[in-house]
Amino acid sequence: MHPVLLEFGNIKIYSWGFMLAIAVIVAAIGLTKMFKREGYDADSVLDMVIILVLAGILGSRLLYIIAYQWQELLTDPAAVLSLKNGLSGLVWYGAVLVDVPLFIWYLRRKGYPLWNVLDMFAPFVALGYAIVRIGCFLNGCCYGKITGSSCGVVFPYVDSLVRYPTQLFSSLINFVLFIILFWYYPRRRYNGEVFVFYFMGYSFYRFVVEFWRESQINFGPFTMGQIISIGIFLLALLLHSWKKKHSAAPKSQA
Repeated sequence: MHPVLLEFGNIKIYSWGFMLAIAVIVAAIGLTKMFKREGYDADSVLDMVIILVLAGILGSRLLYIIAYQWQELLTDPAAVLSLKNGLSGLVWYGAVLVDVPLFIWYLRRKGYPLWNVLDMFAPFVALGYAIVRIGCFLNGCCYGKITGSSCGVVFPYVDSLVRYPTQLFSSLINFVLFIILFWYYPRRRYNGEVFVFYFMGYSFYRFVVEFWRESQINFGPFTMGQIISIGIFLLALLLHSWKKKHSAAPKSQA
């Protein structure tokens, strides 16, 4: 693909990082408008987005090294902060493990209504993820298994074999997920439902796509991603049942 999008002398603009920047800008603009509409302080949106992105990259990199390069972690702990190859070597679930508790702590500290804000962020997390997955396609990472299907592509930086473009599958599904969650937000039955539905939708899609995605770590017939997806889906389902039983219908803040 095109891991380096543009190059000016010694300066390289990596495809993945470029798409991440676009995702951040788009999410920040969308969330700013939503915050204003709901009567919240829109000036804090950019701070929240930057915190989530930076912490998410750190968590993603750390989980990748623990899962795939733990020997490197023991010999060179600074490798978790490495920016070589345009931030290659990231695991999205690592971002979840770091971002969710950090974001909850930040919202509590600032006095924001926790579940309301999580509901507003959820659709744009899906949108940002969809955009970043295009960067993964250009970067040639997160590719699929070998296939003879007409929808297969060759990732020249990997090998000369035809593989499923699972990055584009992920991107398309998350664009659809964004549309559904954004539409459902004003129709939610309790505060936090959009956030819960995002994780239910993401974990379900991820479980299915993993059947076509190349994986280095497997547990019996399942990949590591599928095992984590099952756990997240079950936790989201339990949270949905609890919130639905104990929460009142949401009210507009505007």
